[in-house]
Amino acid sequence: MRTAVGNDDGETPIEELSRIALMRRDVARAEEVAVRRARLAGLSWAEIGTLLGFSKQAMHKKYRRVG
Repeated sequence: MRTAVGNDDGETPIEELSRIALMRRDVARAEEVAVRRARLAGLSWAEIGTLLGFSKQAMHKKYRRVG
């Protein structure tokens, strides 16, 4: 990856970082929907945490308003 001017796709660093920020928001939204669906399906915070690589406490703290 070139860091001084742009990447192999011709993006400038600003464009690349903006694209990454959008991707993060999309992933965060998708994760929240998936967690909500998992909770409605009866999965525990521990199960969800294991699947996402976090503790049940971390999942509950982050998504307690989801269900």
